[in-house]
Amino acid sequence: MKKVRIYGTLGPACADEKTLEAMLLEGMDGVRLNLSHMTLIEASGLIDALHGAGRACGKTPELMIDMQGPELRLGALDAPVRLAAGEVIPSAALPFPAAVLSALRTAPAGQELLLDDGKLLLSLTAPDRLTVVRGGLLESRKSVALPGIDVHTPAVTEADRRNILRINEYGVTSVMQPFVCSGADLVEVRQELIKAGCGGVRLLAKIENAEGLASLESIIPHCDEIVIARGDLGNAMPLWELPAAQKRIAKACREAGRDFMVVTQMLDSMTHRAVPTRAEVSDIFNAVLDGASSVMVTGETASGEYPVEAVRYLARTAREAEKYLEAL
Repeated sequence: MKKVRIYGTLGPACADEKTLEAMLLEGMDGVRLNLSHMTLIEASGLIDALHGAGRACGKTPELMIDMQGPELRLGALDAPVRLAAGEVIPSAALPFPAAVLSALRTAPAGQELLLDDGKLLLSLTAPDRLTVVRGGLLESRKSVALPGIDVHTPAVTEADRRNILRINEYGVTSVMQPFVCSGADLVEVRQELIKAGCGGVRLLAKIENAEGLASLESIIPHCDEIVIARGDLGNAMPLWELPAAQKRIAKACREAGRDFMVVTQMLDSMTHRAVPTRAEVSDIFNAVLDGASSVMVTGETASGEYPVEAVRYLARTAREAEKYLEAL
C-alpha cells in the first residue's frame, strides 16, 4: 500500500529550523502554509527555515499553500476581544467582511454566526445587533460562518493571484483551494496556475460546506486530492452529522480512485498537552483505515506548545494503522 503522507502547519511554534528539522525526523513529509494570515513574501523566513531544515536532515519537504479563496474571515482587531455570553454588540463592532454584513441585513432573527471554527457563537437579534451565545476570546482573522446562508465571493482573490505568481520562486509543491463549491472553481484556479507558469503543482480541493459536499462528483475529476476539512464542514451541519459526511466523502474518493486528506482537530488536545487523547489517536487510525492518503495537523504545530510531539503521534499512529492493514 502507498505510504500515508504526514503534514504539519507552519507558524510561530515551529518557526525555527531546529524544530522543523525535528518534525521532519519524526516523519513529517511537508507543511501547510495558511495564506489567510500572510503572503508568501511575508512568510519567506518560515519557508527558508523549512528548506534549511530539509537540507540538514537530507529530506525535501513539500510546501502546500492554503489559499485565501472565498473563505470568510474577520478583519484585523486592534487587540483580542473577549466576548461574554449574553453580551449584546452592534454587528458593526466587529470587522466582518462586507459580504457578511450584507447577508445579516436580510437574515431572519435568530440567524447564527459561528466564529473561529465554531468556538464562539453569536445570534442575530436585530438587523444590527448580535447576542453572544457562546463566548470566548476572539482574535484577528478568525473564520466566520453563517449556517444556512450562501455568501458567495470569488474563487480566486487578488491576493491569491499575487501569491500564485511567486509559487515557483518559493518552491511551492501544492495549492489547497478552500471552500470549493464546484468543479468550475477548480478550473478557474488551474487556469491561474497555468498562466503563472506553475500548472504542474498539485491542486487540492477543500470540502468545507454543503455546496461542496453536494457537488463532490463534479469536483473530484478536477483536483489531485480532496481535503476533508472538518473545521468549517462541521460548521455547515450539526456536529453529530459530520462523521457520516466524512465517511461519504472518503467512499466517493475511494470509488473514484482519488487521494484524500483528513484534517482538523486530529490532535487538538496537544495544542496544550504533550500527550493526545485516546479518541484522537483512534481518529487518526480510522482515517487511515478509511483510505486516507494523507493526514494533517494545523494549530497543533502552528501555535501549539508541542509541535514535535504532535507530529510524532500523528506519524506513528498512521504507521501503526498501515501495519494493521498490511496484516489483514
